Amino acid sequence: MQTSQLVLRVRSLPSFLHRRLRSYSSGGVTDLQVRARDRITQTDSRTPLPHLVDSFKRKHDYLRISLTERCNLRCFYCMPNEGVQLSPAEHILTDDEIIRLAALFVRSGITKIRLTGGEPTVRKGLGALIKRLDSLRSLGLTSIAMTSNGLALHRRLPELIESGLSHLNLSLDTLDPFRFEIMTRRQGHDAVLKSLDVALSSRGLQSVKLNVVVVKGLNDSEVLDFVELTRHRDLWVRFIEFMPFSGNKWDKSKVVPSAELLALIREQHPAIEQVRTAPSDTARLWKVPGHRGGIGFISSMSDHFCLSCNRLRITADGKIKVCLFDAKEISLRDEMRRGADDDKLLEIVKSAVWGKKEKHAGMDNIDTVTNRPMILIGASNRVRRRLSTQPATDEPQLTHIDATGQPSMVDVSSKEATQRSATAVGHIYIPKIAYNLILGMDSQVAHHPPPSRERAWAKSSSKGPVLTVAQLAAIMGCKRTPELIPLCHPLPLSKISVTLAPEATPQGEQTQHSDHRLPFRIRCTVTVACEGKTGVEMEALTAVSIGLLTVWDMLKAIAGKDMVIGNIMVSHKSGGKSSSFVREEGK
Repeated sequence: MQTSQLVLRVRSLPSFLHRRLRSYSSGGVTDLQVRARDRITQTDSRTPLPHLVDSFKRKHDYLRISLTERCNLRCFYCMPNEGVQLSPAEHILTDDEIIRLAALFVRSGITKIRLTGGEPTVRKGLGALIKRLDSLRSLGLTSIAMTSNGLALHRRLPELIESGLSHLNLSLDTLDPFRFEIMTRRQGHDAVLKSLDVALSSRGLQSVKLNVVVVKGLNDSEVLDFVELTRHRDLWVRFIEFMPFSGNKWDKSKVVPSAELLALIREQHPAIEQVRTAPSDTARLWKVPGHRGGIGFISSMSDHFCLSCNRLRITADGKIKVCLFDAKEISLRDEMRRGADDDKLLEIVKSAVWGKKEKHAGMDNIDTVTNRPMILIGASNRVRRRLSTQPATDEPQLTHIDATGQPSMVDVSSKEATQRSATAVGHIYIPKIAYNLILGMDSQVAHHPPPSRERAWAKSSSKGPVLTVAQLAAIMGCKRTPELIPLCHPLPLSKISVTLAPEATPQGEQTQHSDHRLPFRIRCTVTVACEGKTGVEMEALTAVSIGLLTVWDMLKAIAGKDMVIGNIMVSHKSGGKSSSFVREEGK
């Protein structure tokens, strides 16, 4: 068999030849065997892994990688006024980690990678990173794109194109330099326009797009001016509906539906016609006859194509997001740094993709509390996901835990302050000797311990009146609930009522305790009231718990081995949106 024939068969039947080559022992075949095995390894490394398909049979071939959380602009719809808490530098993915993940995704069917931020050009070594990504074309990568604000791009763009950048999206929301400063809180309008000119004159770029977030009353009057840019330029201008993210003060009344924009453009250009696009394309494209370029609409608030979504995201700190508006994230960075191999990483990615929802909530139901601000997602200000206007199916969810399993305080800023109250009860079950000690403190009747317990009796008695101290402790604990329970809101309490009453344990409850020496109990009842935006159940429960624990501490010298605390519950609640209730005794 000639060498050329062997190589041909290695390409077509690598596993078969691998077994055959093992059968050769020696003599003239050794060098050929080595070369053939090298060819097998090379061929196997190019063999694509199974595609990333979710439970709705959507194939994902588009990956957006955020390179940084930092940006040199401060666009109001992207970054909250107060700024954002950036991840520590050591949490950001390294170049090697980015390339490793990119290679894994490309081998799994990703054909297009888009680099985002923050602003990707602020990351050091961007050209070298793009060049390394360009080497993945042999694995199936066909496109390396980037979204940039263009502020510092015009000087670096030739180098990036030479390194392998093939597609560019620029962000520019206004053609007015003064309005630019209002929207971005920075200067630099001329620099962005210069980057646009450099991009349009660069032969190496396959496409140049201009992304425009339209906000009613701010820049919607410039829509026709942006359309005019496409007359003599090979440029696609895409109008994006203003969308809600954490901290961007989104207002539904500021959204300009794409249908309205199209109607406005039609008045000026009645012959405008729609361009056929792929089902997974983010924008519906239109072209004015005679114009060299065209326009598009990304209708994230008024239209949707969730059923054809093909996009995945990796945040700068290495977490995979399967949907822009889903707060759920899984850290691939942590798994890599714990030593996970590619098979393990792929298993995690597939699991995340499989869990992707069919569609997300409409504009009135999008989670802007637990989801990241736009700048930390890696969406830049160019959203790539249209949403259903119908809310997703409601699922049970813990109110103080976000979709990633992290603790999160409930946002009550939109609620009105109302009168609220809650009553909680609880019990500490005690032996007869402890009951007698308490009665002796609170009555004129003298109670004496057996001789063997006189010392313990004296020690407990020396601490003072049990129920009075416990009552004060309950009141203090109630006031300090937000300090004890991390996610509780501090509230202006207007009433705290605490009572502790010793009594015989009801006959039905005695069977709940294995020790027959607990025939008595102290019942703690706390009622708390306030005028606030959230309820006071936690304050009432905390007060009961602190009160009963104080009783335990006061009596532990004489009854510490015997006491049992239990049956702590909210017995009454009123106020707020949820209906009031009264719990029946024993329920």
